[in-house]
Amino acid sequence: MSSGFFGFFAHAGLLSVLEDRGVTPCRVAGSSAGALVAGAHAAGLSAGALVAELVSLERSHFWDPGPLFGVLQGGLLRGELFRERLERMLPVGSFERCRVPLAVSTFDVLSRTTHVIEEGALGSAIVASCAVPGLFRPVRREGRWLLDGGIRDRPGLAGLPAGTRVLFHHLASRSPWRRQSEFVLPRREGLVSLVIEGLPRSGPSQLEAGREALRLARAAASRALSQPIVEDAVHVSA
Repeated sequence: MSSGFFGFFAHAGLLSVLEDRGVTPCRVAGSSAGALVAGAHAAGLSAGALVAELVSLERSHFWDPGPLFGVLQGGLLRGELFRERLERMLPVGSFERCRVPLAVSTFDVLSRTTHVIEEGALGSAIVASCAVPGLFRPVRREGRWLLDGGIRDRPGLAGLPAGTRVLFHHLASRSPWRRQSEFVLPRREGLVSLVIEGLPRSGPSQLEAGREALRLARAAASRALSQPIVEDAVHVSA
């Protein structure tokens, strides 16, 4: 599951359809918004419970700005509310206790490379992968300073072995600061991409748009599963 700011709404919509159809992945991976939803699934949270959590999400549940100098530390928000809410939601607290293998992509600030996490504490890994620069402060974990995994691994595929059969949910970006290469679907053996076009863009002050994106993504994903695969991808409109 790819990164995409508050795209976890759309990811949850897709996941709910897969769960309804009895489709159970044997391994999951993601960056940022994708890491949150993939991590929740791996931890044992049902798609229905995740959808209920997101539908009830309010800005006050995660909005915890620190002192002004906190921005100089890399982000407006401390991330404590987000971490606490996430850890209460997850049925298990470590990768080792997940029901399926999970790989979470993060960005190592010092080495400026993607750092994939597959073991240890689950909550801090997901929070790090979701730490959008400027919004959240970097997360300190095992001697590394980590930020949003989508910085270098927007698709969230770095933690999947080559040759693995993959259903990739691509969140189409409309952000003007994205590099042109990030609008191109990844290509690798065994990978099929699902792209839902035209979803509303959500954010901290646009949570209602996120709830609408979830509803639209769920409806579009239901249609997509019966569509033919063309050049390793299925494109549907929201």
